[in-house]
Amino acid sequence: MSRRRRKMGMLAVLGIASALMIAGCGGGGQGEGEEGGDQPTVTIVSDLPLQGSSRPQNETIVNAIKLALEQRDNMAGDVRVNYTSQDNATAQAGQWDEAKCAENAQTAAQDEEIVAWIGPFNSGCAAVEIPILNEAGLGMVSPANTLLGLTKPSPDPTEPDKYYPTGERNYLRVIPADDKQGRAGALWLDDEGVESVFIIDDRQVYGQGLADQFEQNAEELGIEVLGREGIDGTASNYRSLMTRIADEQPDAIYYGGITQNNAGQLIRDKVSIVGDNEEVIFMGPDGIFEEAFLEAAGESAEGAYVTFGGLPPEKLSEEGQAFVEEYRDTYGGDVEAYTAYGYEAANVVLDAIERAYDENGEVTREGVLEQLFATEDYEGVLGTWSFDEDGDTTLTELSGQRIEGGEFTFDRTIDISE
Repeated sequence: MSRRRRKMGMLAVLGIASALMIAGCGGGGQGEGEEGGDQPTVTIVSDLPLQGSSRPQNETIVNAIKLALEQRDNMAGDVRVNYTSQDNATAQAGQWDEAKCAENAQTAAQDEEIVAWIGPFNSGCAAVEIPILNEAGLGMVSPANTLLGLTKPSPDPTEPDKYYPTGERNYLRVIPADDKQGRAGALWLDDEGVESVFIIDDRQVYGQGLADQFEQNAEELGIEVLGREGIDGTASNYRSLMTRIADEQPDAIYYGGITQNNAGQLIRDKVSIVGDNEEVIFMGPDGIFEEAFLEAAGESAEGAYVTFGGLPPEKLSEEGQAFVEEYRDTYGGDVEAYTAYGYEAANVVLDAIERAYDENGEVTREGVLEQLFATEDYEGVLGTWSFDEDGDTTLTELSGQRIEGGEFTFDRTIDISE
């Protein structure tokens, strides 16, 4: 079984992108390929927000997927693979859009040439797309979704079953879920001697779910939760909220949410009214672990704590470091937090396509999905890991970053073992 046939750094030419962005072309299974003949050809898609402030982060994921394909000469074993990059954001929303997520999923569900789906980036979008693609039997691998209820029981009694109308799973992710990230944040604050915290969330599926997990773990560790508030992500400022929080005199403020829901303004008002991040810690999750947050927050971000449901680029495996170097050489820019996770997702998908064809003599959605769930002891850029029966990764190492000098600086690895 060849889980890792690609050879990093062996290709001399990495700039051929024209063959990758072909929407809806190439016959699935035994269809004719672009070069003619009977070569089996399939299509994979990614679905990511490519408008608004999250665009730079997600463009690096698209590039990483292209790189994975280029390293294999656009092949998964004997199968030619075409790639389509979809955008689930709108200019009006400035981020992912629920209607656009549904539209993209419905379109893909009807195109049998599409055999695998990489994404989405946002958990709220995943909550919309999973049921649609579940009905279509299309396997999904997300590089970034962390909402616990997408795969495991949560405080919502309808989760995760409501996402899987067929009763069978079709969704997997290469990033640990929020039960781990919520605990990592609480453990870190406990290590810092924090005795009280005020919790804020952005009222979206991801932010609320992560805040729930953090709150539960904080209470278990004996950290007093002084209050919790959901914010309007389009508000002009949060001065009145911060005035009320200042009266509570917390040791820390925890924000569950994403940059695009006004996290920059939130921390600016926090610093101006409650105090800087040395006096009162501000902690956020991987939803703000991106350059867009640093730009939006400016100097107010200095000293803030940020958790990430994985490891930053500089702490990846030896193979991960080789990927980062090759990415930089190829695209002339730097990677972001989820770039390597997009690359890992792409390679997992390509390996599943290869194995499905080798085993069945054709590539079907059913065959690819079966092979995705069969991924075990995978040696990739994230280390060695497997998918469990729920579609979750067995990885347990998360990380904490501090913002110093306007940059994210690695602080610690936090191992959340079961």
